[in-house]
Amino acid sequence: MRVVLFMVLYLIAGCQPQASTLPDFTALVEENAPAVVNISTEQKRAGGQQQMPEMLRRFFEGMEDQLPMPESEGESLGSGFVISRDGYILTNHHVVADATRIIVRMQDGSEKDAELVGSDPRSDLALLKVDGNGLPVVRIGSSSKLKVGEWVLAIGAPFGFESTVTAGIVSAKGRSLPSENYVPFIQTDVAINPGNSGGPLFNLDGEVIGINSQIVSRSGGFMGLSFAIPIDMAMEVVAQLKDKGRVSRGWLGVLIQPVDRELAESFGLDKPFGALVSQVMPDSPAEQAGFMVGDVVVGFNGQEIGQSGQLPQIVGVLAPGTRAEAEVIRNGKSKTLKVTVGELPEDIDNPLDPAKPGKSGTSTLGLKVEPLSAEDLATLGVPQGVMVAEVSDGPAARAGIRRGDVLVSLNNEPVKDPKALKNLVDELDDKAVVPVLIYRDGGPRFLALRLEQ
Repeated sequence: MRVVLFMVLYLIAGCQPQASTLPDFTALVEENAPAVVNISTEQKRAGGQQQMPEMLRRFFEGMEDQLPMPESEGESLGSGFVISRDGYILTNHHVVADATRIIVRMQDGSEKDAELVGSDPRSDLALLKVDGNGLPVVRIGSSSKLKVGEWVLAIGAPFGFESTVTAGIVSAKGRSLPSENYVPFIQTDVAINPGNSGGPLFNLDGEVIGINSQIVSRSGGFMGLSFAIPIDMAMEVVAQLKDKGRVSRGWLGVLIQPVDRELAESFGLDKPFGALVSQVMPDSPAEQAGFMVGDVVVGFNGQEIGQSGQLPQIVGVLAPGTRAEAEVIRNGKSKTLKVTVGELPEDIDNPLDPAKPGKSGTSTLGLKVEPLSAEDLATLGVPQGVMVAEVSDGPAARAGIRRGDVLVSLNNEPVKDPKALKNLVDELDDKAVVPVLIYRDGGPRFLALRLEQ
């Protein structure tokens, strides 16, 4: 009887669901919260309307009418964390941008005026310094060891609520965002809101592995998508800001775009991957290395380029003067180029003036074009091309070509005038998918032109 009873109890116990073991963050918070600070700033305004830092503007987009607009001074609110006992503090650039005064509030309630050591808008990082000795500090970890699905925790001051703790998991790594070209973001589902910016993201070992920077939201508040700057990258920026107050980045001198399925087909690639070169800047490291428009960069400095956004991130962390190799696909064949990385200029924008549309051209593509004079080409900053005057239903419209575009090349062949364009079109197979290079809004881009209906 006892044996039967024991077996029944054993079976009942075995059928009970096993409780999941969730992480206990209490020790982590107790250890690290004192090193997390609240940052407020004073900013002089030229006019009556408050010019919010870019990240806060993203948070509050569509809610401007509900926000107070001081006439002469404004404040921004964010977070930061102490990285050295003598008072160095790391935060976001957008938290302290245009500040005339920066105030750091410690967890014990004390306030300190901070000096801006240096700031880097491209990585959205800023280094501050306050007077102090023996300040509480965080431990710096390594973002390279982070794994998708790993638990992470944020401490910050969302909407001014100091020492707020939120937790979640790593959703993805190496994310490229349209507004940031040089940061391979850590994506998490940790609740981040205005005021969290610049605060630390911890792993379960209590090490900082990221700096909470921004969210993607349609409401202005957290919607499950938050992004942090990897700490490995941040500490490289810190070293340069300490040394010279600014950051030097590697520069290749190309404009690139993603390779979608149709562009991959037009360039003879098996699948969409790599970074498509749409422009090579004159006197740039890329020009000296022999890069050409239409090259698809699939590897750089020993690293594979799966998505176009990876190329500026990989090049950007290299010191100017570094010698590297680039693997490109050109006309369907692999080619290796040797390049000496330059230094990213402060301003590499190259706005092009819009040109006037005209009439005449080819009807096969469903468009009309007009020639451009040498003066027009020089003004536009393009080597050759024709101006798209009209677009009707047809291959050009399906490819996304618009009135006012400058058509520079077709199937990697230069388009010098309307007659040259017609000749190139006549040579195409009626089922071909070919790349077409256009200039629009001051910049180049490739489109995939499919002749077949």
